[in-house]
Amino acid sequence: MSGSADLVADALVVGAGPAGSATASLLAEAGWRVLAIDRAVFPREKACSEYMSPEAVRVLDRLGVTAALCLAGAASLSGSSVTTARGAQLVGRFPEGQGLSIARRELDHALVRAARARGVEVLEATSFERLVVEGDRVAGAVIRGRDGDLRNVRAPLTIGADGLRSRVVRALGGQRLGWPARVAFVAHVAGVPAMADRAEMHVSGQGYVGLNAIGGGITNVALVVPQQRAALAAGRVEAYFMEELERFPGVRGRVPLHGIVREVLVTGPFAARARHVTTPGALLVGDAADFFDPFTGEGICAALVGAELVARTMAGARGNPVGIDRALADYRRARRRRFAGKWAVERLIGYAMTVPGLFDHAVARIGRRRGMADTLVGVTGAVLPARAVLNPFFLARMVL
Repeated sequence: MSGSADLVADALVVGAGPAGSATASLLAEAGWRVLAIDRAVFPREKACSEYMSPEAVRVLDRLGVTAALCLAGAASLSGSSVTTARGAQLVGRFPEGQGLSIARRELDHALVRAARARGVEVLEATSFERLVVEGDRVAGAVIRGRDGDLRNVRAPLTIGADGLRSRVVRALGGQRLGWPARVAFVAHVAGVPAMADRAEMHVSGQGYVGLNAIGGGITNVALVVPQQRAALAAGRVEAYFMEELERFPGVRGRVPLHGIVREVLVTGPFAARARHVTTPGALLVGDAADFFDPFTGEGICAALVGAELVARTMAGARGNPVGIDRALADYRRARRRRFAGKWAVERLIGYAMTVPGLFDHAVARIGRRRGMADTLVGVTGAVLPARAVLNPFFLARMVL
């Protein structure tokens, strides 16, 4: 251990992506002294669909970064479409508001700047090493700075916001891995023709492709396949990526190899949930807490809304370990209330995709029946409550 003095904060946030930076900003706004760390140096690239619904934009507005993102070239989103291999299609618009798409390089950097502007101390190129535990509660963490030295951070609240492969999650008991286990290959590509102001999803029995314009003539192209199929990419990621895209009729011939302007990044497998979202002195937010599948594009939205839940439930507990531990129970309940419907809709869609005939049938019904596509897109974008889909009338019309 280095001889450097301990760092002291009201909250230590591990991870400065959307979940971490937004959580740090909102706690700092409420008067907390916040230290956030991240292994990366910003701006950085990140494998992501880079799709944000109007509900995500609402939180970005609250954080004061929307104008900066628009100046950086963010593309407006009106909704999304889904096309199956058999040709069924639905096209839905958000019932209210507009979404945004922009590279995570720009989004994450803007959120880090916003956190710093609120007084958050952000340490880049700094990694989480282990938790500090005193008695039965987490009392901070040991971190490694860019100089390689180890330091203790003393904090009555430690927040794991370090994503799908969270080291904080491992320290708190690990993850439950579920099914279907899918892996994503994500590139930025110039020159993809016929892109509109909506995201496109193209589905087959062996995965799906998302196309999402992110501004500046660049399209986010995301290929998502079962984990066992992804193994075929070993040693030839770009060639595999291009070959797989050709299996999707609505994508075939549209993604030029020479148009790849950012290397193909790989992430997954998905369908992971932390065994413990809270423990005395610590909590998880964003993808560190749970991530099922990127199809609905709710990852950034869930991260930002989760940050609001942390700030709201912890509002009056600053510096008080007993109050923080009581607030952790409120946070668990708030997460269940806010996200239970989201989890159910994600799984309804994710499991249906594994039965191509059923999925094609449902997409055809939704696409032909007035208002249903808009409702589904509104629910997946968190603009409408999940009960708008999870009710007997909607589900019956979807299959009958």
